Amino acid sequence: MSFQLSQTPTLEAVASDDEQILAKDMQARVAEAIRQAEAIPEVAAAIEGSRSAAAQLSRLRAAERALHQIAKESREKLDEAGQAALDALVEMAASGAKPDWSQAGQAAIMENQIRFAGRAIERLAEHTIPLAQIGSLREEAHSLEAQARALEGIAQERAEKVLGQIRAAVSDEMVLPVDMSKGVAGALLGQAKELKARAVQLSSEADGWERKYQDRA
Repeated sequence: MSFQLSQTPTLEAVASDDEQILAKDMQARVAEAIRQAEAIPEVAAAIEGSRSAAAQLSRLRAAERALHQIAKESREKLDEAGQAALDALVEMAASGAKPDWSQAGQAAIMENQIRFAGRAIERLAEHTIPLAQIGSLREEAHSLEAQARALEGIAQERAEKVLGQIRAAVSDEMVLPVDMSKGVAGALLGQAKELKARAVQLSSEADGWERKYQDRA
């Protein structure tokens, strides 16, 4: 380190003069801190709750798509079966034979299946999926808030540790400013701020979906 104190009274001490090395080290430390935060029991539980809610919503949407496909295929089969049943009835009537209602009965069974599939789709679309979506949004928001609080706590601990390590220098020079925003603690606080903003956005979306659901109900 080479400098003239009379010309540059404000100094900056860094672990390395290589900016790429500093950036990689910063990324590694931030990533490790994030893993540490995610391992905290209450944070891990919140993340798992968010994942479970999202998986349930995905399953319900898959069920809705499957029921739409079932209903479509059933309607096509019903059209074919209905036409065949009508043709058979006409043929039997023309020949003077006793009508065979078995084909008509099969068509009625298929109509009931289509009707129930439609009711299931309606329930999914109007109730089950909207409620699951609201729950998923709220669980994700809760997860992000928990992660943000954990990152803020880790940032605070890191800042206190750094300040403790430089107290000896402060005792010699009386005042030693420290800009935490450029270090790992500052990066973690930035991450926490982004997570909080996303959580607020998701909570707002959940409120909007809930109002729409209540208005329909």
